[in-house]
Amino acid sequence: MNKHIEQLQANIEPLRQEIINHKVYTQINDIEDLQIFMQHHIYAVWDFMSLLKALQNNLTCTQVPWTPKGSAETRYLINEIVVGEECDVDLDGNRRSHFELYLDAMEQCGADTKRINAFIEKIQSNITVKESLSLTTDDKGINQFVNGTFDVIQSEKDYLQAAVFTFGREDLIPSMFISIVNDIYQRIPSSVSVFKYYLERHIEVDGDHHSHLALEMTSSLCGDDVSKWNEVEQAVTASLKQRIKLWDSVYEAIQLKNTVSMN
Repeated sequence: MNKHIEQLQANIEPLRQEIINHKVYTQINDIEDLQIFMQHHIYAVWDFMSLLKALQNNLTCTQVPWTPKGSAETRYLINEIVVGEECDVDLDGNRRSHFELYLDAMEQCGADTKRINAFIEKIQSNITVKESLSLTTDDKGINQFVNGTFDVIQSEKDYLQAAVFTFGREDLIPSMFISIVNDIYQRIPSSVSVFKYYLERHIEVDGDHHSHLALEMTSSLCGDDVSKWNEVEQAVTASLKQRIKLWDSVYEAIQLKNTVSMN
């Protein structure tokens, strides 16, 4: 493996472990807790797609007239990931992006989709991401997480985008969480079958094949440029810290729900 990748992985491992072992997972005990988790996590799913499309725009030609851009190997890597994330299949074999599949899972389990749908409507009306967030949610964890991702996107530095995509994203779901969802599924399969399927697809596609492609892409874009690898470590570290704050927000929301239900 690339020596720079190995060093980066070693340096960020404490933060990764903090996320994987976050106390939020011990608080998800029923369908209501899972709904709160999903109402926050959907933003990470959405901005993951935005980061992916930023990479596609930067690494391939998405304009007409077409001209060759970058290396064919890098174009292949990012386009293969885009196909898997943007055009996967649902339980019935219909084509769905992972974001749309997650929304389906939220609707099935009774999670509130009003906030995320209002946010998407603002985006579709050409309102900036930052303003769309401020108009639809006051959750600090969500705001910091999404705005942090868009700082990376707006940097226009493809190697930073690739690194945050590779090391700060959706391979951080622990086996403990999978077990919790499976336990809820055993009790009420009709409420979480879509989410269970989403997680299974995530492990099968994102956590294995796509992660290897993303590692290749990051290595290719950074090469042996030490200054790029230093920038990458700072960006990935910031992204992981923002994920911790997002999980803190979920934990606080579940705690608030439990406090209210006891009164």
